[in-house]
Amino acid sequence: MTLRPPTLREKRRYILARILPGGIAVDPKDLFYAIAEAATSLWGDDLASRIHLSVVAIECGHAFIRCRRGMERELAIALSTTTVCRGEKIALRTLAISGTMESLRTRLKKATGCRAGAMTPGTDSVFDGRTVTTCFCESQKIDVIEKGFKNTTRFYLTAEDLEE
Repeated sequence: MTLRPPTLREKRRYILARILPGGIAVDPKDLFYAIAEAATSLWGDDLASRIHLSVVAIECGHAFIRCRRGMERELAIALSTTTVCRGEKIALRTLAISGTMESLRTRLKKATGCRAGAMTPGTDSVFDGRTVTTCFCESQKIDVIEKGFKNTTRFYLTAEDLEE
């Protein structure tokens, strides 16, 4: 199968949306179904299918969502009406719209200081000789929970505490 030349490919747009409340782990597939349900209930089956919705990635408490060019407004409105994902209450706030994911990642890094994949919620790390799980990562603050035998301890870290 040969690839289509760029002039024949469908144009796409990417939306950067913040997932609120911060710190909850959201599966991309579950988020896709929640957004698709909101778009269908808001716009109907015909328009919702023309949006060509896809959740590309979830990084640092933000979602990268792809749609067809010209449907950004409809998708942004559907994102604002999404209230539940897999039984948990969420809110999605549109931050930026772009033609490439790279420009959105750059914007996310400048706004929050978060590196893609560096400290995402649910990842295990070693801090001060102790194994900890990241539970919340936003801008310069990172909350981690120490895995212990008898109890768990919650730490609040800043960017100065992290080592490269």
